[in-house]
Amino acid sequence: MLVLLAAFALLPLLLPWLVSRIGSRAFFVAAALPVLAFVHTVSLFPLVGTDTPPTETLEWIPSLDISLTMRMDTLAWVMALVVTGVGALVLLYCRWYFAGKTQGVGLFAAVLLAFAGAMYGLVLTDDIVVLVMLWEITSILSYLLIGYYRARGASRRAALQALLVTTLGGLIMLIGVVLLVVHTGTTRIAGILAAAPTGPVVDAALVLILVGALSKSAIFPFHFWLPGAMAAPTPVSAYLHAAAMVKAGIYLIARLAPVFAIDPTWRPIVIGLGAFTMLLGGIQALREYDLKRILAFGTVSQLGFLAIVLGYGTRDAALAGLALLISHALFKSALFLVVGIVDRQLSTRDIRELSGVGRQAPVLAAAAIISVCSMAGVIPTIGFVAKESVLAAFLEQASEGAPWASVGLVAIVLGSVLTAAYGIRFVWGAFFTKKDAAGSPRPRTEWPSPPFGFSFAPVALAVLTLVLGAAASVVDGALAPYAATVPAGAEGVGDHTKAAHLALWHGFEPALWISLGSLAVGALVFWLALRVGWAERRRVLPFTAVDVYNAALRGVIRLAVSSTTLTQRGSLPLHLGVIFSVFVVAEGTALLASPSWQAQLDAWHTPAQLAVAPVMIVAGILAVRAQKRYTGVVLVSVTGLGMVVLFATSGAPDLALTQILVETVTLVAFALVLRRIPSRLGDHNASVAPIGRAVLAIAVGATMALVAIVATGARTLPPISLDFPALAYQIGHGKNVVNVALVDLRGWDTMGELSVLVLAATGVASLVFVTHRADNLSSFTRPIPRQTGRRVLVETDEGLRPAASSDSTRRAWLYAGQRVRAENRSIMLEVIVRVLFHSIIVVSIYLLFAGHNLPGGGFAGGLVAGMALVMRYIAGGRYELGAAAPTDAGRLLGVGMTLAVACAIVPLLFGEAPLTSGILEADIPVIGHIEFVTSTIFDIGVYLVVIGLVLDVLRSLGAEVDRQTQELRARGVSVQ
Repeated sequence: MLVLLAAFALLPLLLPWLVSRIGSRAFFVAAALPVLAFVHTVSLFPLVGTDTPPTETLEWIPSLDISLTMRMDTLAWVMALVVTGVGALVLLYCRWYFAGKTQGVGLFAAVLLAFAGAMYGLVLTDDIVVLVMLWEITSILSYLLIGYYRARGASRRAALQALLVTTLGGLIMLIGVVLLVVHTGTTRIAGILAAAPTGPVVDAALVLILVGALSKSAIFPFHFWLPGAMAAPTPVSAYLHAAAMVKAGIYLIARLAPVFAIDPTWRPIVIGLGAFTMLLGGIQALREYDLKRILAFGTVSQLGFLAIVLGYGTRDAALAGLALLISHALFKSALFLVVGIVDRQLSTRDIRELSGVGRQAPVLAAAAIISVCSMAGVIPTIGFVAKESVLAAFLEQASEGAPWASVGLVAIVLGSVLTAAYGIRFVWGAFFTKKDAAGSPRPRTEWPSPPFGFSFAPVALAVLTLVLGAAASVVDGALAPYAATVPAGAEGVGDHTKAAHLALWHGFEPALWISLGSLAVGALVFWLALRVGWAERRRVLPFTAVDVYNAALRGVIRLAVSSTTLTQRGSLPLHLGVIFSVFVVAEGTALLASPSWQAQLDAWHTPAQLAVAPVMIVAGILAVRAQKRYTGVVLVSVTGLGMVVLFATSGAPDLALTQILVETVTLVAFALVLRRIPSRLGDHNASVAPIGRAVLAIAVGATMALVAIVATGARTLPPISLDFPALAYQIGHGKNVVNVALVDLRGWDTMGELSVLVLAATGVASLVFVTHRADNLSSFTRPIPRQTGRRVLVETDEGLRPAASSDSTRRAWLYAGQRVRAENRSIMLEVIVRVLFHSIIVVSIYLLFAGHNLPGGGFAGGLVAGMALVMRYIAGGRYELGAAAPTDAGRLLGVGMTLAVACAIVPLLFGEAPLTSGILEADIPVIGHIEFVTSTIFDIGVYLVVIGLVLDVLRSLGAEVDRQTQELRARGVSVQ
C-alpha cells in the first residue's frame, strides 16, 4: 500500500512529458496505476474482514507519534475499490474525451492521477493527522482540476469557491482533530475509536470535525460549491464530485459514526442537515435545464441521503449505508460520463436543445436508464437493494420510538420521491423526443456515434450496477464486517440476532411498498412539474446560497481593504517602524518579566575582533549619515564583510565563505535596483523624524543585544551542537559539520528555506515582469552572437585576396559588440570575464562536491556560479547573460526543488524515513577509495535553486529593467 501511494506521487511527474509525446493515449499509462491498485485491493479481501486487517506502517515523526500507517479494514477496502476502480475507468474515458487536445492536458492528467493517489491514501490511512494533510491536498488538487479552463472566468470563480469552502472546513476540522488527539493521547484512528472518549471536549471536537466533513461533502450550508464546480471538465465531475472527493466527508462520518453516533451532538447535526440537504438538492434539480447541473443538485441530494444513513450509527443502517455508497459511486459516475459523451458529441447539455437522441444511441441511453433506475431504487439494481435495506432499518428504529430515525425516515421517503422525479427528468431531457407548443414532435438532434472506447466506462459501470444487484448476498457478506463495528450495546441499536441482511428480494414487506410508492409519486411529481413549468417559477427566497457566499466574500474583502488602509499607508519607513516597535515592546516585555538574568560576557575572543568591531561600528554610523544611496549600500556591506572576518577568525570558514558571497550578490542586486531610483537620499521624499528614528534604532539594537546576552547565558545543559561532529560523520558520512547539518541532520529546515528562496525569486520576478513572466531572454540570443563581413585573406600571385571559403557568419566570441553601445563597453573586462567564467563554474562545482568534507556545499557553490553570471552580465549586458545561461530561471528553481523533494520521497520506497541518506563506496584503480553520499543529490538541488535565484534577480532587476529602459528611450521618455 505504501509503495502504491509512492507510485501515485511519482508517476504524475512523468505524465506532462508523456502527453506531449503521445497525446491523449498517455491516459492509458495513467490508468494502469489505479488498475494495479484495484487488483491489489481485491486480492486483500480474504484478510480485510479479519481481526487483523492488512496494515503497513512507516514512522514519520516519532516525537509526535505520527506515522504513515495504512490500514485496510472493510470500510477502507470499499472506499479504495471505489477510488481506484472508478478512477481507472475515468482515466480511460479521458483518452477519448481529450482526443485531439494538447494544451493543458498533460498537467490535467498529472493532477487527476495525483488526486487519485491522495484519495487512496486518505481512505487507507490510520493516522488522523495524516488524514487531515491528505484532506487538504485533495482540496488543492480539486482546485486545479475545477479551474482547468483557466481562460473562463466561471471556471476560476468556481475553483476558488470550492477551495475556500473546503479548505475553511478542513482548517476547522483540524482544530477538532487536535482536541481529540490531545484528549485521547493518540493519533491512530483505530485507537481513538477503541477508546470511545466522551465529555465536553469530545463534543466540541466532534462538532468541529463534522464541519469539515459536511463542507467536503457539500452538505447544507456548504452545498453551493458543488453545482458551481460543474464548470470543470466532465471527467472531474464524474470522479471528484460523484465517486471520490465528495465521498471523503461521507467516509469520515462513516468511520466515526459506529462509536460517536450516540454522542448528543452527533445526530442533530448529521441527520438534521442531511435531511434538509436531501430535500433541497432534489427540489433544485427539478429546476435545472443543464444535464450536469441536474446531476449536480441530484448529487447534493444523494450526499444528504448518505449522511443520514451512514451517520445514524446502527448496525442495519451501517450495512445499508455502505451498500448505498457503492451504488451511488456507480450510478452517479456513469451518469456524469454519459453527460460528457453527449456534450462532446453535440456541444450542448441543454435539455431544451436535445430531442430524439435515445433512438440513435440506444446503448448509451440504456446505460443511463439503468443508472437512473439504481439511483431511484428500481429492482434489480444495487440501488434497489440498498434503498430497501435503508427503509427497513429506519422503519424498525422509528417503530421503536427513535425520534431521529423518524426524521430520517420522512426525509428519505420525500427525498426518494424527488430522486425519482429528477431522474425521470434527466432521462427524458437527454434522450426522449420533445414536443413543441403545438404538440408536434421536434426535429431530432443528429447524433454522431462516439468511439466504442468512449462509451465503455459508463456502460461498464451500468452493467456492474446490475451485477452487484443480482449478487446482493455476496455484497452482504463482504460489507458485514463494517456493520459489526457498531457496538452491540449502543443506544438505538436493535437486537443483533435479528440483524437484517442485503438481498435482492425480501418479499412484500413495508419497505418494498414504500419504495414502489415513492417511484409512483415521483413520476407524478415530474409530470406536474413539467405541466406547471416549475423550472420557470420564481424562487421562494429572493437569494441563493451562492449570493450569501458572494456577499460574505465581498464583506471580507471590504474589511481587508479597510484594515489595510489604516495600517498599510504605502510608507516603507512606517511599516518598518511598526515592525521594530512591536519587536521592542514584545521582547522588552519578555525581558522585564524574567525573574533573573544570567550573563557571561567576555571583552573579546580573538584579537581580530578588536580591529574589526570598530570598523563595523564606524561603517554603520557613516551609512546612517550617507547622502547618496549607493554610498549607503556600500557602507552597509562593510558591516557584512566585517562579519566575514569574524567568522573566518572564529573557526567558521563555511560561514565566512557564504557570507562574503551573499554580501557580494546583495550589493549587485542593490546596485541594479538603484539604477531606477534617485541617486541622492531625500530627492523625492525627505527623511522625517530623525530623532524618533534614532531612538527606535537604538532601542532595537539594545533589545537585540540583550536578547542575545540573556539567551546565551540562560543555557543550563550542554548544547546539542557538541554532538554534531560525531553525528555528522556517523549519520551523514561527512566531516563538514555545517554542510552535513544542512542537507542531512536538519534537511527539513533546508527544504523550507529552499521553498522561501523559490518564493523570493518568484516575488522579485513578479514585481518586474508586470503582466507575465517573460523570462525567455535565452531564446532571443541565439541569432545574435554572429559576426558578418569577416574576410579571411590569403596570399596569391596577384597579392592578398579574400579566401573563397571565408566564413561570413562566424560566431562572435564577445557578444556585447552586437548590442551594447561602444561607450558602455570595456573590452578588457569582457575578455577577462570570458576567460575566467568557465574556471569559476568549475570552482563552483568543486565547492558543491567537496562541501561534504571541506568548506563549501551547494549553497556556497551556487553563489559562486551566480557570481560568474553576475560578471557576465556586468561585462556584456543582458545578451551576454542570455548566452551564458541558455535556460530559464524557473526551470532551474523547479528542477532544484524537485531533487530536494525527491530526496525526501525516495527513501519511503525502501521503508526508510524521509531524507534518510545512504552511502555508496567503491575502490577504483589509480583513483583509490571513493564515497558518494546520496544527500549530495539534495545538495545539488540546493545548488540549482541558488543559481536559479541569482539568475532570476539578474533577469528581472537587470535584463528586464534594461529592456524597459530601452523601450522608454525609444519612445523619447527621459530615463534617469
